[in-house]
Amino acid sequence: MSLFTHRAYWRWSAGVQFARLPSTMAPLAFTLLTTATTGSYRLGGVLMSVFVAAEMAGAVPVGRLLDRIGPARGLPALLVLTAAGYVVLTAVAAAGASASLLLTVAVLPGITGGALSGGFRTLLADTIDDELLPRAVSVDAMLLDGVLVGGPALVALLGLAGGLVPLGAMAAACVASALLVPRRTSSLDQGETGRDDPPVRLIDCLPWLCCTFTIGLLTSAIEVAPLPLVQRLGAPAAAAPVVIAVLTGASIAGSALYAWRGKTGDPRLFLGGFVVGGLVLAADLGWPGLVASVALIGACGGPLVAATSVNLQRVLPKNRRSAGFSLSFTVQAAGFGLGSLAVGVLPLWVTPLFGVFAAAIAGGMLVRKPARAIGAASVTS
Repeated sequence: MSLFTHRAYWRWSAGVQFARLPSTMAPLAFTLLTTATTGSYRLGGVLMSVFVAAEMAGAVPVGRLLDRIGPARGLPALLVLTAAGYVVLTAVAAAGASASLLLTVAVLPGITGGALSGGFRTLLADTIDDELLPRAVSVDAMLLDGVLVGGPALVALLGLAGGLVPLGAMAAACVASALLVPRRTSSLDQGETGRDDPPVRLIDCLPWLCCTFTIGLLTSAIEVAPLPLVQRLGAPAAAAPVVIAVLTGASIAGSALYAWRGKTGDPRLFLGGFVVGGLVLAADLGWPGLVASVALIGACGGPLVAATSVNLQRVLPKNRRSAGFSLSFTVQAAGFGLGSLAVGVLPLWVTPLFGVFAAAIAGGMLVRKPARAIGAASVTS
């Protein structure tokens, strides 16, 4: 069956995009919320930090719970709880609560929402056949780029109706996602917890976790710093969106090519692209160097996400997939956070070098055991 006629995949895809939408809306939505209710946009940034910290803290424990009860059963309930968290946050803000209470309530949707991506990624393995997986993950990476751009745009539009409206839309997106969770059940959802699967070993997952960390670390050096990147070339602030447009366009193009090929590919090739792109970005070679480096990083980023996801599934036992993928997304978020911090406190030319170093380390891990790490048979086959 072709991926593009696979109805279950597109239902899964619609569900996961709705589940992702609130997280992409949250930064601007929280800023609008606190500005409208307390007059402080800075409180919105703190609120977002608390929300992200709660997501990271809850990702693995809640993912482990999803492994126990099965993602097809657990995801709808988790999504409804997350929607309820946004509703409570909206109600508390509307009542004029104190900043400390707002920060406390922000934990609710964060703690339940951190494992949603891991749960959906686990459910994908039960929705499509293994041979379609590389193409499916790559197409999903393309759609994710659209959600990343569309989320803030939607907040800006809904914010015209009031500072609380985007929070209501975030809750509605979670409910829509819950209704779209594929009902097809696997053996895990029928009560078989996969106890016969071999235990997961950190050494097998470590190269792929390093890849996800590298993705967050290097892309943050671009996504967080488009303004200083163009200013060091003497360009006006209005040129900053060009950097993001090049990165997003190249990422979509790279993912499209990867999806067209439909093969897992060698992630060391994409890590090599990260190394070259990061070095050129750090070298400050003018506009040609900036555009070429950003395009190369973007073109390698989408395929590296897909290749890492496919290979990580191959080493994760079925009864650990939700927790494992949740950990992977948390590690990527940690990389993005550290990269963002580096942009804020270090010279601009230094920040890409951390991503270069991480990419070289990840590539070295894969060279050490290429047969096991790349293209190996799944331990759960």
